[in-house]
Amino acid sequence: MQILVQKVVMWKVVLSVLVVSMLSAGCEPPAGRDRPVTIAGTTFPDTTGERHWLGFAEQLEASTDLNLRLLIYGQLGSEDQLVSGLRRGRVQFANLSAMAVSTVVPEMALLYAPFLFDNEAESDFVYDNYLTPLYREMLAAKGLHLVSWYEIGFVQIYGKEPLLQPEDAHGLRFRVGAGPAARGFAKAIGADVIPLGFADVVSSLQTGLIEAGENSVSLYARTGIAGEASQLTLTNHSFGVSAIVASKVWWDSLTAAQQAAVTAAWPAAQRVRADVRAESAADLAAGDELGITVHRITAAERDRWRAAAAPVTGQLIKTIGGRSAEIHAVIQQGRTAFAELDYIYADIRTALR
Repeated sequence: MQILVQKVVMWKVVLSVLVVSMLSAGCEPPAGRDRPVTIAGTTFPDTTGERHWLGFAEQLEASTDLNLRLLIYGQLGSEDQLVSGLRRGRVQFANLSAMAVSTVVPEMALLYAPFLFDNEAESDFVYDNYLTPLYREMLAAKGLHLVSWYEIGFVQIYGKEPLLQPEDAHGLRFRVGAGPAARGFAKAIGADVIPLGFADVVSSLQTGLIEAGENSVSLYARTGIAGEASQLTLTNHSFGVSAIVASKVWWDSLTAAQQAAVTAAWPAAQRVRADVRAESAADLAAGDELGITVHRITAAERDRWRAAAAPVTGQLIKTIGGRSAEIHAVIQQGRTAFAELDYIYADIRTALR
């Protein structure tokens, strides 16, 4: 009997050591019905983003036995809280702006540098062929798996009065969100920089705390901002993206079939881009109905904004540090490759006429 007791005690000790080792290594039990998967975001009802989330959840529930807990309307708080939740294992899957992810990978902030891309086709090419593998590697080192990018669209300038050239922004109380790129741009155009969370923008416009700001069309037209600052100038000065990410510990706990199902359930980048751009175009077309005055500037006028913001990217690279200079060089390499392809396609189109 004494020998039996000793063996039981020994096996308990061995089992305890194994459990501790698994936990310290960040292992998780296999995902399934018994363990809820928290999917978090900060989307708005009746938007393209909401439709993407709901379609994702529906397809994933149909193709796997994962027990989904959908909290996509900001129920878990700010993006910073979602980042914390991912790293602590309380959130398994989320949509985070590049600015939020930059708290983990600072080089993400470089993606908002002003005039980094000239147009959507160029940004698509560079993201797909150059930036995705690079950032997937960097995020993995910080415990996050990059599933896909989620486009927000080019960032524009809004105000109570028209802002048609950089000089029009001098001295204006200009709202910026988190991140050095927005602050750098606002300073470069001579504005009075007012950092504010997105939830405070409408009330701050109403009280006069701010007079202008920047956002993509999708985050401006139908969120209450347009009603307080109806003048929208299409500067296309910054390209906004979010990252669809998963906790890497959770991701690695999935079977290969489950990983494939999650990837397949999330809409492809090309579809997201098309949907977001169509929604933005519809909002701009409905400008009169929404009370928006849309100012479309010429290429020469955009060059004036570009010239005013020219020092910002260099300042960002210096401020962010890390691999920022390398990433910027990769982006320029991608832009050069895109320009060469575009030139070739232009020749082909001309030859086919």
